[in-house]
Amino acid sequence: MIQIKKFTFNPVQENTFVVYDETKECAIIDAGCYFDYEREELDRFIEDKQLKPVRLINTHCHFDHIMGVTHCRIKYKVPFEIHPDEEILVGHAVDSGDRFGIPMEPIDAPDAYFREGDRITFGNSYLEVIESPGHSPGGVVFYNPEQKILIAGDVLFYGSIGRTDLPGGSFEQLTGNIKTKLLTLPEETVVYCGHGPETTIGFEKKNNPFLT
Repeated sequence: MIQIKKFTFNPVQENTFVVYDETKECAIIDAGCYFDYEREELDRFIEDKQLKPVRLINTHCHFDHIMGVTHCRIKYKVPFEIHPDEEILVGHAVDSGDRFGIPMEPIDAPDAYFREGDRITFGNSYLEVIESPGHSPGGVVFYNPEQKILIAGDVLFYGSIGRTDLPGGSFEQLTGNIKTKLLTLPEETVVYCGHGPETTIGFEKKNNPFLT
C-alpha cells in the first residue's frame, strides 16, 4: 500500500512528496528542498523510515519544484526523470530564480523521460503518468487507480488551478485537460497539490470556480 509524506519547502512554499510502500522503496516527487535545514529534514525522514529512493520524478520543472533535485541526485544516486517537454524549464532554472530574487545553481539535464501512459514503479507499487499541460509545456500528474491517489503538481489546487501566464502556459489547454482527464476520475480521488492543502476530485467538480 502506498504511503505519502508531504513536505512544504523553499520560499515559494512548494509541496514535495515522498511516496513509499511496504518494501521501503520510494519515489521522491518534485524535490523542492532549498535550504540546508530542508534538505536535512527530507534526509532524516528517509533515514528514519529506512527508505530506499529509487525514482526522482517531477510533475513539472518550474524552478521551485526542482530546487532539491541536485541534492537528491547526488545523495541517493537516482536518475532525474521528467516529461521531455519540460527540459527547457530545467535549462532556465537560474534565470527563473533570478526573476523571483531567489539564487539558483544550474541543474544538469534530466537522465530519463516519461510520457502519457507510462508507469512509475517503486517496490510493489506504481503511479500512472497522465499528461496535463497548460500550466507548463509538459506538465503531468501521477495517478494510482487502486488507492485513488493523484499527485497533481500545479495543475489543480484546492479551489483553484495552476497559473497560465508563464511561458508555455494556456488557460484553455489547462482547463481542458483538467475537465477531460482529471474530473473524469472517481470523485473520492484524493488530490495532493503542488502548493497548499489536499482536495478531492468530487469537491473540485462541485466547487472550483475555474471549472464550472
